[in-house]
Amino acid sequence: MILEVADIRIQPGQQAAFDEAIERGLRTVISQAPGFKGWKVNKGLESPERYLLMIFWDTLEDHTVAFRGGPLFAQWRAIVGPFFAAPPVVEHFTLLGKSA
Repeated sequence: MILEVADIRIQPGQQAAFDEAIERGLRTVISQAPGFKGWKVNKGLESPERYLLMIFWDTLEDHTVAFRGGPLFAQWRAIVGPFFAAPPVVEHFTLLGKSA
């Protein structure tokens, strides 16, 4: 399993609208993607315009090729993109270990 981590910065004062948009986009668009396994989103306390989005995929290609290269990506960006203060920083990770 692959973990995609997107560090998102939004425009100031848009938190409530973005909270709704990101959850709607995850539930209605990204959840349809092949290889999608789940998601988690965290919101900054010290930096309220910062969000960490974590999406779990079966393979790296499920995200980088199938999702990013397909029509769902445009739908996703149409929902969340207008809020971005800068392009998100996205990286991928594999699990090294975890607690119970």
